[in-house]
Amino acid sequence: MKRIISFIALSLTSIMMAGAQARPLATEILQDACRQASKENKKVFVMFTASWCGWCHRMDKSMQDEDIKKYFDDNFLIRHFVVDEFGDKKNLETTGAASLRTKYGGDGQGIPFWLIFDKDGNLIADSMRPDDLGNKMNTGCPADEREVNYFITVLKKTTGLSNDQLEKISKRFRKNMN
Repeated sequence: MKRIISFIALSLTSIMMAGAQARPLATEILQDACRQASKENKKVFVMFTASWCGWCHRMDKSMQDEDIKKYFDDNFLIRHFVVDEFGDKKNLETTGAASLRTKYGGDGQGIPFWLIFDKDGNLIADSMRPDDLGNKMNTGCPADEREVNYFITVLKKTTGLSNDQLEKISKRFRKNMN
């Protein structure tokens, strides 16, 4: 009898664990996004973010602005990877996102930190813009003139957006200085 009860308990535990969905790894999310991007002829825009990050929220708000949202939606699949959470918010982090950020040079760069991949998963752009001394620094959420200009240069390189569309994006992101 004890064996039967143990077997049933073990079986139920196994069934419950199998039913619980494991959170996908950042690398899996990126691979899936690249597969979808290939089908839709888009790039993948990955943004590393956190719940407490005001500049991350500004970046999202800017990209979701009704005047320019279509430009991003037409050109990118946007994926958010949560990193750098604290305390009871630690469970919000995307599994493996911190390692992925480190792999692409974003460790210690602050957030938002963003990357753009082609449909094959090749990195084609990132938020690291050169400064006057030849060093690289994280653009984050573009706001000042240099950051916005860099972001527009990246968008020119990675999309087929027109100059008029890029100007609208530029104007919207410059509002982030306020």
